[in-house]
Amino acid sequence: MRVRVAAAQFECVAGDVVANVRRIAGLAREAREAGSVVMVCPELALTGYEPELIGADRTLWTEAEDVRLDPLREAGITLVVNGAAAGPGGRPRITSTVYAQDGSVVEVYAKEHLYENEQEVFEAGSGGGRFRLDGIGYSLGTCFDNHFPEVPSRNAALGCQVHLASSLYGTGGGREERRALHPVIAKATGMYVVLANHVGPAGPWTGCGGSAVWAPDGTVMAEADESGPRLLVADLEVGVSG
Repeated sequence: MRVRVAAAQFECVAGDVVANVRRIAGLAREAREAGSVVMVCPELALTGYEPELIGADRTLWTEAEDVRLDPLREAGITLVVNGAAAGPGGRPRITSTVYAQDGSVVEVYAKEHLYENEQEVFEAGSGGGRFRLDGIGYSLGTCFDNHFPEVPSRNAALGCQVHLASSLYGTGGGREERRALHPVIAKATGMYVVLANHVGPAGPWTGCGGSAVWAPDGTVMAEADESGPRLLVADLEVGVSG
């Protein structure tokens, strides 16, 4: 079965959920009109990658049913949107919420492996991170999660065929890290890998762009440049299960 997927690459507005939702919803409509069935966004796309702001301002935390996210539920496409939500211990977690085409919530995944500075602000999640759409299994991983092989591997073992990575890789070493890591995930798991990355200012870093799609053999199928916003679209050939 051929399925079209999209990765949204853009510069977030720091600490402005409404502005970022507006941008994501516009890209989602563009992806839908281009025939995509799923669109994945970068890490902390709802707030910008701003751990200090998020830790200090609870209004930046968004639960799945937050009314500010209504434009995403109304976009008419399955969306993987990363933001911050309250964790069980009282601190926020970095969460990917998956909205189905009809606006319902089909999965909420909390990042399991927190990067250095994130450990001061966020709580870690523990497992999950997958959903099915039209007989195809999708796996989720948030940035540093993808450096731990067990995250994508467990989802591949449960029948996932496409791994969706919401990430922040910065200029400098992030460029090489991005190119080195994701082909390895693809070859190790036999999944397609779809990366959505930031571009422009992102907290303490500058996103290097380069959102991309890798085939299960590790070859690059599509890749955005590193200079600006981009909706990256790719067609995948996947088997369908019941």
